[in-house]
Amino acid sequence: MKVGLISDVHGNRVALEAVLEDMPPVDELVCAGDVVGYNPWPAACVDELRERAVPTVMGNHDAAVAAETPFRFNGMARAGVEYAKTQLSADQLRWLADLPTERVEFDGLLKVVHGHPDDPDRYTRYTYPEEFSPRLLGEEDVLVLGHTHVQGVERYAEGIVVNPGSVGQPRDGDPRAGYAVVDLEAMTVETHRVEYDVEAVQEAVREAGLPERIGRRLARGK
Repeated sequence: MKVGLISDVHGNRVALEAVLEDMPPVDELVCAGDVVGYNPWPAACVDELRERAVPTVMGNHDAAVAAETPFRFNGMARAGVEYAKTQLSADQLRWLADLPTERVEFDGLLKVVHGHPDDPDRYTRYTYPEEFSPRLLGEEDVLVLGHTHVQGVERYAEGIVVNPGSVGQPRDGDPRAGYAVVDLEAMTVETHRVEYDVEAVQEAVREAGLPERIGRRLARGK
């Protein structure tokens, strides 16, 4: 079974569409959180995942928008949260609010969290690829993380730890949208990057009245 892994879409419909079009055939798709925030299409991104019935966990931006959970956001992130609140319907907000903080899928083979497996609902721990270790793994064979917007994968005797990277706001120096595909039978992971129309997103950011820095950083992947 092949599973597509996405995370940190952050309301970037253009990048999400590019990822879904570029992704090779998979049996299922899962999302490691932060569907909304920053970029100007939170409703479209929520609808895309809902229509595809994608198993999704709650990220900190999702929680801030739907559950009004207070976090220490900078001005740019806070603007994205407030904007998303004005764009989502009551039904879309309920979908976000009902997202779990972790999911175990495919008969226990794959676990999905947003931040750290020992801290799934506080989002205070950022687990970068250089901090991956087999100690992060539990009973699952594959642990999927998001939150850092940095793509990485490590394979151990105990299993695989993978961050598919950010769809909507990469921060690893590569501005292309990131995702990954895991083969649960062969126990292999392929990471992918795909170009998308960053300038179109930057224009939409300006038109929405969001901070222009949101658009500028997309071109740098930072």
